[in-house]
Formats: sequence, structure tokens, C-alpha cells
Amino acid sequence: MVKRSRIVAFLLIIVLAAGLMGGTTNKILGEIKLGLDLQGGFEVLYKVEPLEKGKGKIDESALKSTAQALDKRINVLGVSEPVIQIEGNDRIRVQLAGITDQNEAREMLSTEANLTFRDIQDKKLLDGSDLVQGGAAQEFDQYGKPSVSLKLKDANKFKEVTESVLGSPLVIWLDFEDGDSYSEEAAKEEPKYLSAPMVSEVINSDTVSITGNFTVDEATRLAELLNAGALPVKLTEEYSTSVGAQFGDQALKDTVKAGIIGVGIVFLFMLLYYRLPGLVAVITLSIYVYLNLLVLDLMNGVLTLPGIAALILGVGMAVDANIITYERIKDELRVGKSLRAAVQAGNKNSTSTVVDANLTTMLAAIILFVYGTSSVKGFATLLIVSILMSFVSAVYGSRLLLGLLVKSKAFDKKITWFGVNKKDVKHINENYDTLTLPTKFDRLDFVKYKNVFFTISSILIVAGLVIMFIFKLNLGIDFASGSRIEVMADKALTTAEIEDQLDTLNVKADDIIISGDEQNVAAIRIKGDLSQDKINTIKAEFENKYGHDPNVSSVSPTVGKELAKNAIYAIVFSSIGIILYVTIRFEIYMALAAVIALLHDAFFILVIFSITRLEVDITFIAAVLTIVGYSINDTIVTFDRIRENLAKKKRIKTSQEIKDIINTSIRQTFARSINTVLTVVICVVALLLFGSNAITNFSLALLIGLIGGAYSSIFIASQLWYVWKKKELKRKGVLVTYKEKRPISDEPQV
Repeated sequence: MVKRSRIVAFLLIIVLAAGLMGGTTNKILGEIKLGLDLQGGFEVLYKVEPLEKGKGKIDESALKSTAQALDKRINVLGVSEPVIQIEGNDRIRVQLAGITDQNEAREMLSTEANLTFRDIQDKKLLDGSDLVQGGAAQEFDQYGKPSVSLKLKDANKFKEVTESVLGSPLVIWLDFEDGDSYSEEAAKEEPKYLSAPMVSEVINSDTVSITGNFTVDEATRLAELLNAGALPVKLTEEYSTSVGAQFGDQALKDTVKAGIIGVGIVFLFMLLYYRLPGLVAVITLSIYVYLNLLVLDLMNGVLTLPGIAALILGVGMAVDANIITYERIKDELRVGKSLRAAVQAGNKNSTSTVVDANLTTMLAAIILFVYGTSSVKGFATLLIVSILMSFVSAVYGSRLLLGLLVKSKAFDKKITWFGVNKKDVKHINENYDTLTLPTKFDRLDFVKYKNVFFTISSILIVAGLVIMFIFKLNLGIDFASGSRIEVMADKALTTAEIEDQLDTLNVKADDIIISGDEQNVAAIRIKGDLSQDKINTIKAEFENKYGHDPNVSSVSPTVGKELAKNAIYAIVFSSIGIILYVTIRFEIYMALAAVIALLHDAFFILVIFSITRLEVDITFIAAVLTIVGYSINDTIVTFDRIRENLAKKKRIKTSQEIKDIINTSIRQTFARSINTVLTVVICVVALLLFGSNAITNFSLALLIGLIGGAYSSIFIASQLWYVWKKKELKRKGVLVTYKEKRPISDEPQV
């Protein structure tokens, strides 16, 4: 008898979830902060050093006080919710999203604001410590010109100063440096000092007025800068990136569009291939996207372009847990079990696989977070959240909803609704199990041609090494240091046009790439250091020429080397972590085979980027590490089935038995391997075709890695394990297989 209450409960949960999501999504989206790459702004990494070389040291207290001084200055700029982070022992990272005048912000942040009063021989008479805190204000002098008034702590001290320079100028400097000279600057049309009023009488007052050729804005800014306080240290800019608002807005639109297309196709695939369970997956995946945004909002996180990519990629990866479970359910139905027994067994037998697959990917994501820069940390954060939310939605959510439908008994005789053809179903009395169940791929012998696969990979690896030696990698400024300028125009651009524009600025580009749907975006790479003044000039020139504020990123050689070092550490530590985890959960041979397979995938990404001369930047490393996590995910599923089938054999006496188990396991997981790779590839291709140009290389690296990962998981990892296991069998004579962690019953279940 059909239990309608279960169906009603299913529908009620859907209605409640839809109501909650529909009523709160707009509010959540409105509250989520967008990163620099989505709304414009700039980010800068400063190295913090003592004001005078050899005097003082940079400790935690100095870093904190510097961060506080920077925060005061940012408040002056009116920027909401700035991000100021202390990194390591001598660095501070500042992120200002949505700021309109980036040059003004950079200048205000890095200026030391060290005000001094000097005589014409450049002797210091007063400095910022003599001022009352917050005592600077913009005013107008007796002639109506903008000026800055200062409140002094000691009027008597100022009286003595004016006595000492009576009849000559009192020179007021901001950030006087060794080598500066009043006599030299006085002859210039625009001297470095602020003003040099003539002292014609002794002044006994605690108020001083600084006059000069100020505009109102300049006088206001000087007053605000002085009130914000002098920085206690010297700041050296080591890395910076700025994004024009137009670029951010376009990147957001393009990537969201790509996400909608990619996720929509994945939803359609799940509905057509898995039918009723596919419908459940679509529902839980929608909840999964909502949960990711909700958690990001609750964490007060910042959504970046790589973060959106992680969310879209996460949908493809979240489908993985559903597909693993649904394929197991289909297998159980084919051996003749009832729908309820098949769902129960499928859920149970897929749990450890889902856990292992997600934990190995999580390991790579955590290492990516530890060693990544700010934008990559955003990607890693959302990837970690995605993995956790996919477990909640795909494991608990999907099983709850599918369980309600199955327990309603409305679908007991409708196994075709679960993607199973009735002619493929065996009778329960035939005593088939998942080890002996025929598959569509039984004619494929994956182990027989292992030497062919090994030879193909070996030849490709040797060729890849030669290619890497000849072409090397086309390192972006993240690793090679230098500046990258991205120019947007309302018309098609040409390389010659950009080169001519740079020639007028006496700048030589090392590389210019034209991209965009209308060939209206030019990416310019300039190796070596450019002064900040030069960068500001370039930005102003291109903005004036094309009407859009360019994106500019600059990386110092020191930071470039550190990024390269951290990238290597990330790959090495993730590999070690995966070896340890897989050894504990499986065995050392499987761990080594899995890591060799994933390094095989990562290597070919490098080779293809080398031969195509595509730029290798920090997001490329994020893509490689994501593939490391996903490749091991794919391999783990096959090894989990091998482990399960080994346990059913109890003892292995011949190499043919090992070969049969591997072939059977690959055949049983083949559909799952193809389908999960396909769903992620759909999302990645959507990002590649419709997403922002800023993540094109990232998406391409993912696509290469996904295809390579599918190949290595099916044709390399298991075959390597076979070679080593065969040697172990020869050495021991017989292999006693694993004790299965979950009970195996050979009795029919109905």
C-alpha cells in the first residue's frame, strides 16, 4: 500500500526549503562582500622596516601599531570594511575594495607623514611629536587661500623656534629625506617642502598656519594625513594589484553567466541519466549552492572571482557523492534486490567511498589555504566550505529525500525511474552479487594492456621533459616579478596600438596579449621593477585614452621567489599527506600508485602550458592543487571497490585473480568515473567559454587535469598497484586479503 504521508513529507520539505531560500537569498547576496576583482579596488603588500637602517627592530608591537595607523588613514578615505592583515614577521597586507581613487589611497597609505620644521640649513627644530594629536584642520588664510592650521603642545617652544630663525624662512617639510636641501629646492618651480614662510616677528602662540599653493582638497588631505598619525616604520611595497570597477563588474557578470549555464547543464544531465534520484540530486544541489552562500555570509567572508569558480566547480564535485551512491543503488537493483533493500545497501556501501574521496580533496584544499595568497585563500576557503556542504546536502539531504520516496512504496515496481533497464535485472535466486554482476564494459581488459598504457605515458613524460627543458614555463609576474597591466577599451585593440602607446611613455612591454569577445582587452606584461610614479602615469594615460581604469598588478622579486617556494611546498606536502592518509585507510602500494598518478596529471598540465606558452600565475597553482585533490578522489573510488572485492575473495593465490578483481572493479566504477568527470568538465568548460578572461588559464588547467585525471585513475593507478601486488604474491605465495570494515552478507536480500 502506498504511504502517501511520505510523499506529503517529501513535498513539504521541498516547499519549506524553497520558501526559506526564496525569502532569504536576495538578502544573503546583498550582504556578501565582493572582492577586489568583482567590484574594483586595490590590494597592496608592504614590507615593514625600521625608519632608519640599523635602528630599532620590527616586532609584533611595531606591526600592530603600524596596522592601527594604516587603519586610521583608511578611515580618512571613507572606505568601508577594509582588510588589514599582518603576515609573517615583517609584512602587512591591505585590501581596499570599491575605492574610487586608488592612487590617492596608495599615496596616503605609504606616506610617512613625518612633519618637520627646519631652518634654511635644514636643521630640524620641531617635528610631529610637538603637535597636539588631531589638532590639524583645513582653514583659509587672510587672503582667502586654503591653508592648514596646527595645534602645538608647547607655545613657548614655538616662540624659541621663531626667535632662532627671525628674519629668515621657517621651512616646513613633509617626509624630509637625507639629501634634501632647502637651498636646492627653493630654486625649483615646485619644491618638495610644503611652505617656507618668512618669520618677521617672534610668535608666542600654540597655533601655526601652514600656507602654500594648496587647493582645498590638498589642504584637507594634508590635515587628515597629519591627524591620522605618522607611521612608526618605513613601508616598502612588494606586491600590489588594482582592479578597475568596469573590469570587476564585467568579470562578475561573465562568471555568473558561466555558472548558470554550467550548473543548468549538470542539472539536466542528472535528470536525464538518473531520473528520480536525479531530481533529488537537483533539489539537494540547489540547497547546496544556497548553503555555501549562507555560510560565506555568516563567516563574513569575501566573494572573489576564484571563489565563484570554486562554487561552480563545487557543484560538479558535489554531484560526485550522488553519482557514487546512485551507481551503487543501480548495481543492487540489477542483482535483484527490492527497491528499499537496494537503496539501503547502496547508501551503506557508498558511505566510506564518499568519506575517503571528500577527505582527500579536503586535504589538498587545506594545504592550498595555508600556502596560498589572499585571492587563492578565498578560493581554498570556498572549496573547503563546498566540500563540507556537499557532504551535508548530498549524503544527508539526498538520502533523506530519496528515502521518503522509496519508503512511500509508490515506486516499488518502477525501477526504470531509477535509471535501470528491466532486462538487465537478475532474479534474486540466481545469487548474483556486485562482484559477479555483468556490466556493459565486460569486454574491456584494462590490465591486459597495462604495458601499452605505461609505454604511452613514459613516451609522453620523456617528450614532456624535453619540451620543458626547451621552452620552460612562461612564468607570470607572480613568480618572475614585474608588472601586469590589463587595459579595456570600447573598441577592438591591436598589439601595435598598445606598443605605440607604451613608446610614448618610454616603457617596453615583454608581452602583449589581446583578448575579449570583441578583442577589446589587452594584457601587458613588463618584467623588472616599475616605480609607483611610473605605474600611476601608465594608468592615467590608458584611462585617459580608453575611458576605463586599467588593472595593474606588481610583484617584487622577493615575493615572486616566496610564491614559487610556497607552490612547491604545497605540492610536496599535499602528496605526503595523501600518501599517509591512503596508507592508513588502504595500504602503502595503493597510496604510492595514487600519488604517482596525480603527479602524472600535474606534470602534463605543466607540459601543455609550457608548449602553448600560456602564462603560469598563482591561480594556476590553485588549479594544479585542485586537480591533485580531484585526481586522488577519482582513484580512491576505484581502489575502494578493489578493496571491497578483495575482501569477498578472502585469499588470493594467482596473479589472474588480482587481474580479475582489478578489471571487475574498474568496470563497475567505469560509469561513475566517466559521469563524475563529465559533470565537472561541463562546469569547467562553461567557465572557459563564458567566464571572465581573468580565470581562463585557471579553467584550462583544470580541464587538462580533469581529462588527465580520468585517464590516470582508470589506466595507470590500478595497473601500477597490480604490478606491485603481483610481486608481493610471488614473494609470499598467497595473499590474505583485508578484513572488510562493513559486514558482507552472501545471503539474498529482498
